[in-house]
Amino acid sequence: MSPFDRPTPEEHAELLAQIAPLPLRGRAWPRWIGAIAWIFMALIAVRLFIVLQLTPDIALPLPVVASLVVCFGALLWMSWHMWTSVTEISDWGIRQSWISRREVSWADIQSTKFIPQLASKKLVCFVAKGRPVFFQAGSRELQTAFAHISLVYRKKT
Repeated sequence: MSPFDRPTPEEHAELLAQIAPLPLRGRAWPRWIGAIAWIFMALIAVRLFIVLQLTPDIALPLPVVASLVVCFGALLWMSWHMWTSVTEISDWGIRQSWISRREVSWADIQSTKFIPQLASKKLVCFVAKGRPVFFQAGSRELQTAFAHISLVYRKKT
């Protein structure tokens, strides 16, 4: 028996019945995490504004200012994706909108691991080829579904 024996069709059907109705959609990140990200962005913006208002004799060199602005833009982009990202569990598999789309079909999942962290509950899906795929659950329904998926698709020993 391989440690990556997939669930039987009956076990998979029972799993989908447990997490029904499908598709199940929810925030990928908890709202409070997104709010904290935006608060930090506001604090960084205020500090960046203060730095840019310095007199020319004590101002930062232009390449340093440019790199600060680029880094701030990247943080804004990540904060936006944290705020708007959605995770979906469907008959096809699991998808999450993120900076790059994350998705894995049920047929590709070899095993899973549920990681209950403080900030975000995660499901790691190990696939036959390639790197593991990480999904976040920001809602109670998704967290419960991730726990059920992890039990059915856990690595068998």
